Amino acid sequence: MLFLVAALLLLGVVLGTVAHAPLTFSVATGLVIAVWLGIFAIRERHGRRRSTSVH
Repeated sequence: MLFLVAALLLLGVVLGTVAHAPLTFSVATGLVIAVWLGIFAIRERHGRRRSTSVH
């Protein structure tokens, strides 16, 4: 429960910051995060495939 409260507080702070940032900055930051998450997902998928084929 405490984790949920902390996550919601952090989300509120981040959304408050984005509301005051210029639109171009918000979009650029969103794109960077999306690319980072995509690379992470691809690396995780390849890592899981590699580990399951060895066993």
